[in-house]
Amino acid sequence: MISIDSYGWIERFTQGPKASHYNRIIDASSKENILTSVVVVYETYRKVKNSRDEQVALETVAVLSQTKIVPVDQTLSLEAADFSLEHGLHFSDALVYATARHYNATLYTGDPDLRRLPGVTYI
Repeated sequence: MISIDSYGWIERFTQGPKASHYNRIIDASSKENILTSVVVVYETYRKVKNSRDEQVALETVAVLSQTKIVPVDQTLSLEAADFSLEHGLHFSDALVYATARHYNATLYTGDPDLRRLPGVTYI
C-alpha cells in the first residue's frame, strides 16, 4: 500500500518538475493500492483549480476518487495530533502522515517537512 501526498498529485496534474517521478510511482500501482487522505483531495483540488482551472481540478478529483479515500475520524485526528507534537508538523501534514502510518502505507512526498520521517519516501 502506498500513499501520495498533495505535493505528488499536484506535480502530476500541473506537470510540475517532479511529475515524471510521481507518474512512475502512481502508474506502477493499482488504484486500489493507493491510499488517499481526504485532506489530499481538498489540497489538490484547491491548488489545481487555482493554477489551472475548475475542469482540470474536477478531473483530478475523479482520478483521486478511484483510490482508497480515507476520511478523517477521531482516531486519525488523535494520531495526527500526536505526530504533530512529536515531529512539529502542521495540521494537514500531520493528518496525511497519520493516515499513511495508520494503514502502514509508504508515503511519497516532496514536502521537506516530512522528509526524514519513518515510512516516508522523499521525491
